[in-house]
Amino acid sequence: MAEVYGATKYSDGGHGWLRVDRKMITRLGIAAEVSTCSYERAEEVYLEEDCDAPLFIRAMEAAGYSVAVREVRATAGDSFVRELRHFRA
Repeated sequence: MAEVYGATKYSDGGHGWLRVDRKMITRLGIAAEVSTCSYERAEEVYLEEDCDAPLFIRAMEAAGYSVAVREVRATAGDSFVRELRHFRA
């Protein structure tokens, strides 16, 4: 049975991001592949939903994990995620 990793998806009217731990991205060895369309705050990374989040999920599955996603209700305006710093490996 695969170990379950919990992640939270945040979204607004235009886009969505999967919040994960930076340590896990580093452990998986995918930091250089994550685009600047993703954002970061301290040890949290908000992976862009179209390319970076699927990259993360595929890497997690290859490492023997399953990813359980909890969705946070979309906001009417822009999400706070858009105000964070763009991701840098």
